[in-house]
Amino acid sequence: MRIALFLTCFNDTLFPGTGRAVVEVLERLGHTVDFPLSQTCCGQMHFNTGYRTDAMPLVRRFADTFAGYDAVVTPSASCAGMVRHHHPGLAAQYAPPALQAKVADVVPKVHEFTEFLTDVLGVEDVGAVFPHRVTYHPTCHSLRGLRLEDRPLRLLRAVQGIDLVELPGSDSCCGFGGTFAMKNAATSTAMLADKMRGVLDTGAEVLCAADNSCLMHIGGGLSRLNSGVRTLHLAEILAGTGSAGGIR
Repeated sequence: MRIALFLTCFNDTLFPGTGRAVVEVLERLGHTVDFPLSQTCCGQMHFNTGYRTDAMPLVRRFADTFAGYDAVVTPSASCAGMVRHHHPGLAAQYAPPALQAKVADVVPKVHEFTEFLTDVLGVEDVGAVFPHRVTYHPTCHSLRGLRLEDRPLRLLRAVQGIDLVELPGSDSCCGFGGTFAMKNAATSTAMLADKMRGVLDTGAEVLCAADNSCLMHIGGGLSRLNSGVRTLHLAEILAGTGSAGGIR
């Protein structure tokens, strides 16, 4: 199986360790992972702010970059949702038939990391060790967009030594929402406060999720409280061999 890593521009710029963790897990399971250097943004920022025609060069680049792979794996439910739910519609509206066909071929091969492990590889125990108290935040894109359901939790429960605790109000938004946090700062901050209260109530050492964007938002708030709670992408826990590194 030819597997490509779509790291996303956000992770590539701010959290490259997440990409390394994805590769480490997949290689541990016996797979080789390519990292196409021509990859860039999926166009979500353009699409969400109304610049849909400006997103089209990125739709084309994505289809060109990942054509020929059997699977495209990304540690971002948000970007996986953008590609799967919106690239076909953008191509249908603005692209010539040849590009529409290429998008239609590539999109079904795009998988969020946890669903690739559970649904495609049929794996839940990836051989991880992480002896720490952890709570999991299901981001809006993973919960409502991709409907990952309990896939991330099944993977976490199989981690050796983990003390996995339920997050109160786990299905509520953290308040990030990309530009929502900037355009509606007061509302976003109130939502963040509720989410942080839930995290702190668990007594967890580590908060994890399937999207670093939400972890950045929550982690920023927690750091300002000097809470001592660390944020780690779920992939970094699954790549773990016994320590809670990657402090943010």
